Amino acid sequence: MSLKGAKSPTRGRKLRSTGTKARAHVGDEPTLELKEQLEARTRELAEARRQLSEALEQQTATSEVLHVISSSPGELEPVFNAMLENATRICEADLGTMALYENGAFRHVALHGAPPAYAELRQREPVIRPHPDAPLGRLARTKDVVHVDDMLAQPDHAQGGLAKSAGARTVLGVPLLKEQELIGTIFIYRQEVRPFSDKQIDLVRNFAAQAVIAIENTRLLKELRQRTDDLSEALEQQTATSEVLGVISSSPGELDPVFQAMLENATRICGAKFGVLYLCEGETFRPIATSGMPPALAEDLRRIGLRRPGPNSALGRLARTKQTAHIADVLTEKGFFDPPPGFTAPLLTQLAGARTLVAVPMLKENELVGAIVIYRQEPRPFSDKQIELVTNFARQAVIAIENTRLLNELRQRTDDLSEALEQQTATSEVLQVISSSSGELEPVFNAMLENATRICEAKFGTLYLCEGDAFRLAAMHNPPPAFAEERRREPVFRISPATALARAAKTRQPVQIADVQAESAYHTDPRAAALVRLAGYRTILCVPVLKEDELIGVISIYRQEVRPFTDKQIELVKNFAKQAVIAIENARLLNELRESLQQQTATADVLKVISRSTFDLQVVLDTLVRSAARVCQADSAFIWKLENHGFQLAAMSEVDTDFAKFAREHSPPTRSAHCSRAGRVGNAYRPHSRHPPRF
Repeated sequence: MSLKGAKSPTRGRKLRSTGTKARAHVGDEPTLELKEQLEARTRELAEARRQLSEALEQQTATSEVLHVISSSPGELEPVFNAMLENATRICEADLGTMALYENGAFRHVALHGAPPAYAELRQREPVIRPHPDAPLGRLARTKDVVHVDDMLAQPDHAQGGLAKSAGARTVLGVPLLKEQELIGTIFIYRQEVRPFSDKQIDLVRNFAAQAVIAIENTRLLKELRQRTDDLSEALEQQTATSEVLGVISSSPGELDPVFQAMLENATRICGAKFGVLYLCEGETFRPIATSGMPPALAEDLRRIGLRRPGPNSALGRLARTKQTAHIADVLTEKGFFDPPPGFTAPLLTQLAGARTLVAVPMLKENELVGAIVIYRQEPRPFSDKQIELVTNFARQAVIAIENTRLLNELRQRTDDLSEALEQQTATSEVLQVISSSSGELEPVFNAMLENATRICEAKFGTLYLCEGDAFRLAAMHNPPPAFAEERRREPVFRISPATALARAAKTRQPVQIADVQAESAYHTDPRAAALVRLAGYRTILCVPVLKEDELIGVISIYRQEVRPFTDKQIELVKNFAKQAVIAIENARLLNELRESLQQQTATADVLKVISRSTFDLQVVLDTLVRSAARVCQADSAFIWKLENHGFQLAAMSEVDTDFAKFAREHSPPTRSAHCSRAGRVGNAYRPHSRHPPRF
């Protein structure tokens, strides 16, 4: 900083050597200019504070809604009320509504700030079918944001109920979309003509996205509870009726031991010699379990595999009628020995000595699932009780199959729900770090990388920030020591154009390489190959950090085995990248705020000295040079005064005694000195070299 900060608006005017003019120049006109600068800085500070307050308020509201979602599993009403209350309050709206879209109509699920008469009407008639030209109708038609500056400027049929009953003037409607399918809306209203800003529209969009997540989580949770209830009921009933249910309950999700236990019990209790349990595959049957089967017949079943039964065989009749087929004696049964090629009925009698058999269908809602067939080696028909017992086992087999399917779905739903909750918890943790870090990016980046690496089951992760055409390492989590040492040794680097990092930076899209050893770039580029060897990674995912399509940095996570990341994991890292942008923007605003406060404090200090030292120019100059050194974080500072076409040392700060003596003895400076160059060009001069200053 130089005396330029204390000059009058006419920059070319030079200080006169007379004391009176110098005092007038320093004491009067600069005071007014500095006051104006102070007022401008104050306005900038107020605007920065307002923006920061708005961003923090929005983050707090988002965190509140996420907390309500996590603390109200399966309950949508408190989530909708919290979203609508926050959206209405933060966007400075007077009232709001939230509705779900069902069968071409809207059912209101939440109101905030609505007049009592309208609230009572919606409670009495929650479902409405809007006019196509009304805002709600337009939103249903376009599936896009509807923003009406003044409802009274719309035709009467397009104004809607709130415009007439509550005086709504400006209207904003945002759709709730799940894979481009309309599932609901959020509408907020103002009672004066004042359009909503883009930031406010984006905020309501964010709440709409959270509402979709909450609805989906609730649906998953309800399905999970329903599946659990169904499974518990089925297991309870089976356990109470049969020994087989003990096998079912002790082998959840495993059908082989269940089928084996059923078939062995059916064969033994019914006095049969052997039996087979088949599952139906189209028009064919596949043997799944056998009991007491003669070796020759068992080998024949394994050889044939899928079996297409003859029309008059027991399985053929069962497949055609979906009813039990009971043959008292195969030797006297007409047409029984007309099987399809590859499987002969005489084989059943010759190899197994079968004479009497019963085939019972396994039906699920009249759909053939399979069959249980048991055989006797003597002509002795099965009794009705025995056939009923096998029928009961067939029903249990269907229940076991359904239970296994439900259990597998339940496990999948549980995994999906656990994954969603884990991701939401991680997101909430990162938002908490952002809100509590006070502009410090390192803890935010570390939290993001730790969560991204852990949830995505990666070995380690890095976050790079873009600096021109190079990248700077900003954070690492759990890196191999050799890789970490190499990155710390050269934190700023340029990247090979064929690497995943370069491709993500160029395309602005996530880039995944399933196996870097299969990529030519990692063999032709020695530097990339060296890093791969140091880290030992095989699969890499790079996700760009973007602010309005401007590349800010890249998040990379690595696996040391060949195992590509899933779409859900990639989406999670993209979400962390968005949070990184929020954190960087918050840090920038806070740093600008702090810098502005420092500058204003220094300006205020100088103004105080000027007001107290009207006739003592030296005190003012000393204060100016000390403030300039402190605010600019300089090692030393000097003020040179132009006198008789030359510069005279007027004040200095942060200079030791010997150097101060040297500076005074060698004043005025030479024409090659920095202050002389600044004086000749009439503007600020910044030397490019880092040599010691010359006076």
